[in-house]
Amino acid sequence: MATLVRKVFKCFLFIGLLILSVRYVHTYPQPMTENQLHWLLVICQKLGIHDPDNLYIPAMMVLEVIAAIMAYLLIMKLSKCIGAKRRDEAT
Repeated sequence: MATLVRKVFKCFLFIGLLILSVRYVHTYPQPMTENQLHWLLVICQKLGIHDPDNLYIPAMMVLEVIAAIMAYLLIMKLSKCIGAKRRDEAT
């Protein structure tokens, strides 16, 4: 039962981190610079995409997932270090 609770907690932790990432990892409210817009349009033209939002939105989603994964891995590594330290102190 404890294993199930840990797995569910880890799932909710990742989902929470993903929601935070969606909320805070973006370029808004600051507009993109002219150079960034130029490169976005160049990449869209090379890929044959007519609307730059069709490239920008999926790219930002990928970045948000990567940020959530990195935060999750960091939290898991820190929790293992803290758990090992507590076990060492208990013995």
